Amino acid sequence: MTKLDKRTQKQSAPANSENSLVEWGKTIGVSLLLAFGIRTFVAEARYIPSESMLPTLQVNDRLIIDKVTYEFRPPERGEIVVFQPTPALKEQGFRDAFIKRIVGLPGEQVEVKKGKVLINGQPLTESYLAAPPDYEYGPVVVPAEHYLVLGDNRNHSFDSHFWGFVPRQNIIGRAAIRFWPPHRIGSIPSP
Repeated sequence: MTKLDKRTQKQSAPANSENSLVEWGKTIGVSLLLAFGIRTFVAEARYIPSESMLPTLQVNDRLIIDKVTYEFRPPERGEIVVFQPTPALKEQGFRDAFIKRIVGLPGEQVEVKKGKVLINGQPLTESYLAAPPDYEYGPVVVPAEHYLVLGDNRNHSFDSHFWGFVPRQNIIGRAAIRFWPPHRIGSIPSP
């Protein structure tokens, strides 16, 4: 190797190091931007902190929340949704998101009577309950752009029958997939 080749090699080494740093910076920047974009607009991970959704969801289950579906259609009865606290919940000091099942749709009359949920006077079939509700509620009419949500563990769930309806704009998304624990991996069933 000549002296000229050695000088050229030494001069190009810092440029290669600088290019590597720039490339690493770009890669990390794009990765962070994609992660933020996906979490904000497409899907996010959540965990179950309480027993209010037993037996469907167990404490510490990890879920993927789908944020895209409701951009194309409204939420449907039976879907499990994650939502920001309602104004009534915020007044009580709640700040963390809740997870419950949609039972009453906008404009429907909902009543809980004799261990059954009645929608417009008709009993709702609910195979996912831990036990029938042991309380009476309603009848109430769900306002436009609002939903009535209840936990599957009806008798141990702090839900709409305590604090009211969930405004549509508070719904973050629907529970789509359980990814933890491994023996329970799979989609979240809707009746």
